[in-house]
Amino acid sequence: MTARQARLHSIPAAAEQLGIGRSHLYVLMGAGRLRFVKVGKRRLIPEDAITEFIAALSAQSVDA
Repeated sequence: MTARQARLHSIPAAAEQLGIGRSHLYVLMGAGRLRFVKVGKRRLIPEDAITEFIAALSAQSVDA
């Protein structure tokens, strides 16, 4: 896989990377907590969106 291909993740790949289920990933996307892009009919998760999501989770745990 080239660097360009690795920038966008499929739903199953993003869910696996985050350690959550596919359904929960859709919930996060629907709530606006995880950015995605549409390419045709597909929803893909940019690598930086995953990084931002993890950073937001880390910030929440520090604030709590």
